[in-house]
Parts: sequence; structure tokens; C-alpha cells
Amino acid sequence: MRLRTAKRHVREGIKNIFRNGWMTIASVAAVTTTLLLVAAFLALMLNLNHMAGGLEEDVEIEALIDVTANEEEINEIGSTIKEMDEAASVKFNSKDEQLEGLIDDMGEEGSTWQMFEQDNPLSHAYIVKAKTPSNTSGLAEQINNLDNIQEVNYGRDVIQQLFQFNDYARNIGLVLIAALVFTAIFLISNTIKLTIMARSREIGIMKLVGATNGFIRWPFFIEGALHGILGSIIPIAAVMSGYHYLVNNLGAQITYSFVELLPFNPFAWQLSLLILLIGTLIGVWGSVMSVRKFLKV
Repeated sequence: MRLRTAKRHVREGIKNIFRNGWMTIASVAAVTTTLLLVAAFLALMLNLNHMAGGLEEDVEIEALIDVTANEEEINEIGSTIKEMDEAASVKFNSKDEQLEGLIDDMGEEGSTWQMFEQDNPLSHAYIVKAKTPSNTSGLAEQINNLDNIQEVNYGRDVIQQLFQFNDYARNIGLVLIAALVFTAIFLISNTIKLTIMARSREIGIMKLVGATNGFIRWPFFIEGALHGILGSIIPIAAVMSGYHYLVNNLGAQITYSFVELLPFNPFAWQLSLLILLIGTLIGVWGSVMSVRKFLKV
């Protein structure tokens, strides 16, 4: 495409923005509202995935060894677990370490367990992490089937609920975002359609004097892209300012270790760029739909 032709298409696209007046405002407002909701859902969904991912990474299997097992059998259990395909890390925890950890975790009440230091009733254990957190249940079942394993603990019900919640949140978020995007595309498509109908006579004349389909369509594509870009301005400003406030104010007040927001930089910048890209694609795709359906050239 020649530079002069490209300039002409951009100029015509900008003219169409002002020519349509209130329809342009309605279209840009629809994109703005859509992208605000999309940005909010994306920020929420990505942070939930980040937190859930952190929790998943912390999932451990505690395999308690039978008190009757001798040292050779304990070492054999460790070697067998390490050879399992899904075992990422295997750490031996002696019963003395178990008791010491219990005393530390219970704080002031832990002193009552100090009486058991001479006659420790706890069991040796292996602490195992799975390569893929979602396969923790399967790995725990494999370990539980080994000889001299007294019990396997990994919070089965909590882990399953965590994985289910993560899947539901991701799927629901994607469905809502897709619905909002298609709504915006529909509104932009109608705006472009009205432009095409209003200029049908002009377009017919252009076609008669030899204008190609591409030459006629490009200004509408640019108009749609401008709708999307203009509609992205407020959502991007809201993302940058709102997320900055959350990270610097709300983040400092959260006392739960697993609730950790993604850092402002680069997350807010990446999300803003994504919103700009989505807005532009919404506008262009809305134009493509209108041109394909209603531009009879």
C-alpha cells in the first residue's frame, strides 16, 4: 500500500469517526464499558490463578512410616518413592524433626510436647512433592500402596476443592470475557453498518470509477480500530491507577500468606497492553463483520 493511499485511508477513517457523531460516542462508550469489565475480570482471574498456583506448589504429601520398619526398609521406601515418575522431591523427616516442628508450630502450647522428647511416639516420614500438583492424589495413592507405610496425609478434600475452584474460576472468567467482547463487536458492527448504508451512493460511484474492494474497505477497518483504541483509554487508566492503589494499600493489609497479588510492574503494564490489543481487535473485527455482510461492492 502506497504512503499516499495509506494517508487517505487514515484520513477517511478519522472523518467517519466525527461524521457519525452520537453513534461513534455510543460505540466507544460500549467498548469502554466492555473493556472495564474485561480488565476487572482479567485482573481478578489472573491473580486468583497466581494465588491458586502458589497454593498448588506448596502441596506436600506426608508419608508416615510404620514404627516397626527398620533402617534398611526406611531407606528402601525412600529409594522407591524417588523412582516414581511423578515424584519431584523427596525429603526424609525423622521423628525427632517431626516432634521439633510440632513444638515450634504450636507456640506456647508446644511446651506440653517436650515431655515426649525422651520417648517420642511420632513416626519417621517422607515429605514428597509431585511434579504436577494436580497429580498429587495419584502419587499419594502409589505411596500408600508401599509396604511399611502407616498413613499418607496430603489434605485430599482441600486439594480437590482447590483444583476445582481454580478450574471453575478460569472457565467462568473466560466465558464472561468472551460474552462481553462479542457484545462490543456487535455494537461496533452496527455503527460501521450505518456508515456504509449512509454512504452507499458514494461507494457505488467509487466502484464505477474503478475503486477496488480493498480501497473502499480500508477506511472502515481504520474507523473500527479507532473505536477500539479510544474505548481503551479509560480502562487502561483505571487499570494503572486502580491496581497501583490495590498493591500499595490493600496488599500491605493482607495478613494471609497465600493471598499475594501480582506485582504492579510488569503485570499492570502487560494487562494495559492486552486491553489495548483487545480493544483494537474488537474494533477491527466489528468492521470486518459489517463490511462482509453489508458492503455490496
